[in-house]
Amino acid sequence: MTEPPPVVLDRGSGVPLAVQLAAGLRAASGLRAGDRLPSTRDLARSLGVSRTVTAAAYDQLVAEGWLAGRRGVGTFVVGSPGLVPPARPGPGRATRPGTVLRPVPGTDLRPGAPCTAVLDPAAWRRAWRAAGDRPPDTGYDPAGDPAFRAAVVEHLLRHRGLPADPADVLAAAGTSAAVAELAALHGPGARVGVEDPGYRRAVGALRACGVEVVPLPVDDDGLVVAAVPPGLDAVYCTPAHQFPLGGRLPAARRAALIERARAEGFAVWEDDYDGELRYDVAPLPLLAALGPDVVVHLGTASKVLTPTLGLGWVVAPPALRDRLLERRTATGQRPGRAGQRVFTALAASGDLARHLRRLRRELATRRDLVRAAVAAAGCTTIGDAAGAHLVVPLPDRAVEAAVLAELASRDVAVGTLAEQRLVDPRAGLVVGWAAPGRAELVTALAALTEVLSGAPTSAGPPDTGG
Repeated sequence: MTEPPPVVLDRGSGVPLAVQLAAGLRAASGLRAGDRLPSTRDLARSLGVSRTVTAAAYDQLVAEGWLAGRRGVGTFVVGSPGLVPPARPGPGRATRPGTVLRPVPGTDLRPGAPCTAVLDPAAWRRAWRAAGDRPPDTGYDPAGDPAFRAAVVEHLLRHRGLPADPADVLAAAGTSAAVAELAALHGPGARVGVEDPGYRRAVGALRACGVEVVPLPVDDDGLVVAAVPPGLDAVYCTPAHQFPLGGRLPAARRAALIERARAEGFAVWEDDYDGELRYDVAPLPLLAALGPDVVVHLGTASKVLTPTLGLGWVVAPPALRDRLLERRTATGQRPGRAGQRVFTALAASGDLARHLRRLRRELATRRDLVRAAVAAAGCTTIGDAAGAHLVVPLPDRAVEAAVLAELASRDVAVGTLAEQRLVDPRAGLVVGWAAPGRAELVTALAALTEVLSGAPTSAGPPDTGG
């Protein structure tokens, strides 16, 4: 057994002891894969803390994948930050639009990550045990697990105000996977309008299917419906919380979009990626509730729980739903059921509802911290009181690149509008706050304030958007 690692805990720092201990173990240079750690009781005794502190730190590191427990044997190191250096973009280089977000050293303030810190480990384990209590499948239902579809119906009604029937719901492997399935029904040559700036993974899914992506302008309120060109097969949009600018599509535009869809024969793909996360008022009704005959509703568990589940859902008009089922049956394509069963167990126990309440409280507090840090630098933010990211507008692309590089030199990663645009010329940072712990976030925000305070405030030559 490895001797207790040399971790120093500061009781006066304000950072929880368990958080300090987990950080100290991550950074311990003497730990190697295969090392067995002291028991939580022995480590607590050597550090002079309660066993609750050491157990919480071990639980966190097990969840992150650095440690693994073996019943009756002990807790072992299975990975450490020094064993596999994480990929890191060079100074001033952003991740290419449409590529997979990879781990970065330091603090990750890019958008799209969930806040797993508030996910109760005990509830998480209970849900997996409950999922494992069900016998293995011998076949599959292309629509998804019936119990999962019933749980989604309850979730949508309670948290999004969308009445549905389990027969209306299809399980999906996530939003991007659902977009790819929808695009495949149209086939190469179809024309799909996408918000610009907008969600580039959806763009990647569309282009992989040979679909022509048509940029659609966005303003502070979201999609500019009057500017949607004719001749489209579908419009992909994020009306509840436009990604990334954060606007909420007004009721008049929602009605106009549905009216045009009916008149012109195109479908509306409504991505409700973080619709459960609002901090001021209830969101406007879903487009799917206003136009169930022309709207396909897309939801995901990745932002409110974790991408580990690989889970989403589709609520579609009957004819389109049947076509999706026919294609799944013909190709054998279907989402895995393990994540569906975990989600079902979380919902049935009430742990999902409790998690969402904790999540909204935590993310609302973090949003205030981000806004205060940006304001302290004399900058502004845009975005509704919702979700887990905000945009900090910047004068031009040159300033955006300079700020990104300076933050990277301080081990802080943020997103940019450049990563999410097709032709839109706007520049700015896209700052998320869900991924890091609270103490880590505060430290990173201090760096953000300092960097933004030194950034140029006047624009350079006009950006052509090319």
